Amino acid sequence: MSKHSSAPGEYTVSYRSVDAVVALLFMALSCVVMWDSWGIGAKWASDGPQAGYFPFYIGLIMFIASLGTLVQSIITKTPNLETFVEKGQLKMVLAVLVPTAVYVAAIPFLGLYVAGAIFIAFFMVAIGKYNILKAIPVAIGVPLALFILFEIWFLIPLPKGPVENFLGY
Repeated sequence: MSKHSSAPGEYTVSYRSVDAVVALLFMALSCVVMWDSWGIGAKWASDGPQAGYFPFYIGLIMFIASLGTLVQSIITKTPNLETFVEKGQLKMVLAVLVPTAVYVAAIPFLGLYVAGAIFIAFFMVAIGKYNILKAIPVAIGVPLALFILFEIWFLIPLPKGPVENFLGY
């Protein structure tokens, strides 16, 4: 039975559980970094470090630190079983996180600028409760300004979609 101090029905997950899960995720990520670094060369060659030398050891340090966090969260005598986040707080975080993830997933298909326009319009209307007539000019204007800045002035190509291809960019 866990001890938690949140209101009834608001308990989601404890700090201990979040510490353990995040430590495991960082351990997995550090293994990927070390594996990839080893593949491109993580040794000290006659002319100095190979390309993967420093990333390999950064991955190793991440793994050791995450292992320490995992062990500490599992074997501590005084685990922190308080609620990490209550349901109301979690809903607010997900209200931002899910659209942001959809935005990032849409970039390869729609391009950065069109996906950004949809993202800005959605946030202004759904989260900010702005009128759609105020959201549309901002949703079009901000990506348009960024397009001019990056694509025309700085000549930095960013991911484009069918609209930019139709316009000849």
